[in-house]
Amino acid sequence: MLLEVRDLHVEFKTRDGVAKAVNGVNYSVDEGETLAVLGESGSGKSVTAQAVMGILDTPPGRIAGGEILFQGKDLLKMKEEERRRIRGAKMAMIFQDALSSLNPVVSVGAQLGEMYEVHRGMSRRDSRAKAVELMDRVKIPAAKERVGDYPHQFSGGMRQRIMIAMAMALEPSLIIADEPTTALDVTVQAQVMDLLAELQRELNMGLILITHDLGVVADVADKIAVMYAGRIVEAAPVHAIYGAPAHPYTRGLLDSIPRLDQKGQELYAIKGLPPNLLAIPPGCAFNPRCPMARPVCRTEVPPLAEVGPDRTSACFFWKECLGA
Repeated sequence: MLLEVRDLHVEFKTRDGVAKAVNGVNYSVDEGETLAVLGESGSGKSVTAQAVMGILDTPPGRIAGGEILFQGKDLLKMKEEERRRIRGAKMAMIFQDALSSLNPVVSVGAQLGEMYEVHRGMSRRDSRAKAVELMDRVKIPAAKERVGDYPHQFSGGMRQRIMIAMAMALEPSLIIADEPTTALDVTVQAQVMDLLAELQRELNMGLILITHDLGVVADVADKIAVMYAGRIVEAAPVHAIYGAPAHPYTRGLLDSIPRLDQKGQELYAIKGLPPNLLAIPPGCAFNPRCPMARPVCRTEVPPLAEVGPDRTSACFFWKECLGA
């Protein structure tokens, strides 16, 4: 197994108390496999990824428990210097806002080349040549002429390609893409996702795709983990999730996708708001918004239990959900 997250807990200390952002998350991804992590904003998707990468803001955040095994070694037991050697070289992250993630006063060529200077000890001239190769690889037109340009001189789609190039520079075994198509139009979204899939096949790398958009992952993911209030509430192969979700929250997410056969109808929306992580409700965290909630849902936390081949659900009434 390339990456395995076991019972991960992440907390943030605030003036109002302790926010439990991640509450016992378990997931895994292997070489050449794509795991999509879905959920609304605040569900813990990005915090889990930051913990895996070792870039969690500490303080106020802290990892309160669990293991993160990368190629069989627990990252949480490594010294920072050892993790720094892994970060970028063996695992890399693509952030959702390329403009704020790239340095605005340094050319894109210099930012791409820095990877080779720091990790490979290359000269500035050689690293610049590598930067041009990377820009060509992610299909940026006239790469040789544009290697000296700054981030603001590129479109949103081109900036996202530069972020992908930066993540791919050292050909890591694992890429974490955090909302890589945010704020891009539909056509550019498709181009970015096709590029990621192409590079993944070429390098046989593992890919964790973090998103709230189920439409983005339908054609690229192998399996899906759905998060709510810091927990995984359903995990299954992509065809099983889309065919018959085994959790009311997953069904709500699917029902909220616009469909061509429902033209003119009001778009479905899950009622209510995500819970306050400083005061997660007792029982199932989704119970205040769940149309299937019963008394037991308000007092007991449903375990993430096996409900079929390679699929789990944290719902007492998953059978009814499948039959809905």
